[in-house]
Amino acid sequence: MNISLVILRHLKRSTVLLAICLLSFKVSAQIDISGDWDSQMHEDQPHRGPGAELGDYTGLPINAAARQKASAWDASVLALPERMAQPHPGMYAMRGPGPNMRIMKRFDPVSGELVAYTLEGVFGRTDRIIWMDGRPHPPAEELHTFDGFSTGEVIGNQLVVTTSHMKYGVIQRNGVPASYKATMTEYFIRHGDRMVMTSIVNDPIYLEEPFVRSQQWELSSNITPDQRWSFEIVDELPNHRLGDVPHLPPGTRQEEFSMRHGIPFPATQGGAETIYPEYQSELERLIREQPAPLFE
Repeated sequence: MNISLVILRHLKRSTVLLAICLLSFKVSAQIDISGDWDSQMHEDQPHRGPGAELGDYTGLPINAAARQKASAWDASVLALPERMAQPHPGMYAMRGPGPNMRIMKRFDPVSGELVAYTLEGVFGRTDRIIWMDGRPHPPAEELHTFDGFSTGEVIGNQLVVTTSHMKYGVIQRNGVPASYKATMTEYFIRHGDRMVMTSIVNDPIYLEEPFVRSQQWELSSNITPDQRWSFEIVDELPNHRLGDVPHLPPGTRQEEFSMRHGIPFPATQGGAETIYPEYQSELERLIREQPAPLFE
């Protein structure tokens, strides 16, 4: 065989192998989520700071049980001593007012393999660990914590994180609940100095269908991770009787949000049907049938 032809074939193979290696390196670089990240809060900003108004369940595929519990929620419950230092639960922690985060890689000291990512700085310092070593999730009856138990897997150009064993909590800071049976899948995708995370929460107790939302961060060298890991517990409710829990009576209709913004009350109450474009015709019908205000 012609020697020049043999050399040419080897060069072609080497070029293909080099391209594969470069492609693999590029994908790996996209899924390294470590660094200091500054939260970008332009998505649903009023819901994140100062927080959603009472009675605002728009965009949430909640069921009747969640709606009833949220409508009975009294914000003064957060003034109870046992609730003052409560961190945000896993299904909401990445969404709250912020957070700025420091994500660090943890390696096996012997093998040098990546064991986990740690996420530090979320409200109340309910810092998270994302295990990357293939360990299984605990049995269902194991301890539930605010941060839950998270495992990660690289799929294509994204880090897919599955979280279970989260404490009873909220998906929104106006009383919309999430049960201890809720699970969450997060998709982290990095585009250079920007990172997008899409989360999907499944809850057989309070959701009619999976709840999807996204958050964004920007890489920064000048962030301050949340240091609120130590709280001062004070008595904010004078004459509070031991054992009393602030709440609104069952069946309460929190209509202030609806009235303030001129939105028909049913449209503020969430539910799977309200989050799809087809609901526009129903909304128009509700507006037509809405009684006119007494005073213009």
